[in-house]
Amino acid sequence: MLHRLAELLLHPAFTVSTTKVTWAEVLGFLSGVVNVWLLVREHIANWAVGILNVLLLLVVFWDSALYADAGLQLVYVVLGCYGWWHWCYGGGRRRELSVSRTSAGEWGWLAVASVAGTAGLWLLLTRVTDSTVPWADAATTVLSLAATYLQCRKKVESWLVWIVADLGYIPLYLYKDLWLTAVLYVVFLGLCVAGLLAWRGALRPRPVVAVPA
Repeated sequence: MLHRLAELLLHPAFTVSTTKVTWAEVLGFLSGVVNVWLLVREHIANWAVGILNVLLLLVVFWDSALYADAGLQLVYVVLGCYGWWHWCYGGGRRRELSVSRTSAGEWGWLAVASVAGTAGLWLLLTRVTDSTVPWADAATTVLSLAATYLQCRKKVESWLVWIVADLGYIPLYLYKDLWLTAVLYVVFLGLCVAGLLAWRGALRPRPVVAVPA
């Protein structure tokens, strides 16, 4: 069943020059745009759409031998479920999570974990896979994990980390002939800027409206 579904998703939807664009890539593009648009608006439905998006991209990346990115999508499913719950009920609040800033302590351990994670993943990809881009695959994967973790915590700086990751993903996907996915990440880049501005706005205290006596 899953094998047949994967075959259907990897069937070419159309061809650009000599590059075939699969249905998985097309559907991943559409669900990805909707996902980030909902995220910019702080809409809780972004997590459900995001889980669908990463499952589609898992098929695309595995077919293109981007193994770290493919494995990352499974982690995204877990983080998506965690983010969904944390936005609604995290910390026993029983109310929606508010946008906040990343503390110095969080930046510190994220930096250490990112460097160690990139080195470890690069070594794994070099030793046990036929990846032709182990360093780029590892670095963008770890940056994406850091950005997703911060987004689960609704930290405004998550958008900055996503911007750095997207700037790495765009040339990587062009190199792998994933043209539509590269375009998707250009769109993501613009949405990340919009998200950064919107979430920074959410940090500002709202003016108190005086009620006439």
